Amino acid sequence: MEQEKQNNAQHFLDLIQKSRKGKFKIYIGMSAGVGKTFRMLQEAHTLLKNGIDVKIGYIETHFRKETHELLDGLPVIPRRSIFYKGKNLEEMDVQAIINLRPEVVIVDELAHTNIEGSKNEKRWQDVLEILEAGINVISAVNIQHIESLNEDVKRITGVDVQERVPDNVLRLADEVVNIDLTSEDLISRLKEGKIYTQDKIQTALTNFFKSDQILQLRELALKEVASQVVRKVENEVPKNLALKHEKLLACISSNDKTAKIVIRKAARLASYYNGSWYVLYVETPKESPNKIALDKQRHLINNFKLATQLGAEVIKIESSNITDAMLKIVDQKNITTVCIGKPHFNLFKVILSTTIFRRLLNSLSQSNVDLVILS
Repeated sequence: MEQEKQNNAQHFLDLIQKSRKGKFKIYIGMSAGVGKTFRMLQEAHTLLKNGIDVKIGYIETHFRKETHELLDGLPVIPRRSIFYKGKNLEEMDVQAIINLRPEVVIVDELAHTNIEGSKNEKRWQDVLEILEAGINVISAVNIQHIESLNEDVKRITGVDVQERVPDNVLRLADEVVNIDLTSEDLISRLKEGKIYTQDKIQTALTNFFKSDQILQLRELALKEVASQVVRKVENEVPKNLALKHEKLLACISSNDKTAKIVIRKAARLASYYNGSWYVLYVETPKESPNKIALDKQRHLINNFKLATQLGAEVIKIESSNITDAMLKIVDQKNITTVCIGKPHFNLFKVILSTTIFRRLLNSLSQSNVDLVILS
């Protein structure tokens, strides 16, 4: 009884603390130039007209005429000057924002790395501090700066983006808004000089601003915002009215390369559906520690670590029958989707034999469990 009272008191305290934190809104876009900063400044003017105490904490207009003109009439908190490597540089003044305590503060370029000597290394850390002080924040970020999408962005653009924002920062947002443009519209804006100065336009067209790349980045941005909406539904819509909660089971073998692929793709699926997920490794008698090669053991351990870092619960069980082991976990964990590798993967070969595979499919279909074969 006493424990229940303590739990109830702690729950109420958590609610109080949560209510004291500022609300967090993020504008997200597929690339520079889609209009995130422009939209934030428009919103700031609307808030100001409605009697809200809104201030500019940090805005980077990149000398874009239309955007710069929107700063007129908005109260700007002066930046903090830092002397670094023989130069006077400017950063957002976090303490000044907290001292002034506006109702809403606009903070651009969430992924920015602060100058050495700043209190926080990253601007997103500054934002978290401002939110903790009870101040509402409107910020912006491009899709290529999201941590878990780093490899996808590198594959699409050939650029290894160094300034990144952890996924959990986006999950803290109360609202995520996608600023969307077609690739044609974005390229037209670039050619008209609305994104970069004339001397940089051709370089941008031959590098980052290619139609196929923009299209793929646009897809990533749309998916990310969709996943944020799913999370919001999970948190705010009554359980009996919400769509079913997805639970994914990724089944891996001791094959290092293929296991990593299955783990990473399952992680993205889990993120997309805002579902919990598990990684299952079935140790057969042939793969007992005294029979499996040392390098494979190391690979397994590394893959377990990767899965844990990406948010999975790792399950390792010993069994001579992989299918039985899979079905047992599916039942225990109320799995909705099972993820396995392509046919040439060792694990798939084991379960592909006609009788075993038919039994697996029948069992999953009777339980309304989806089977996803990852490429």
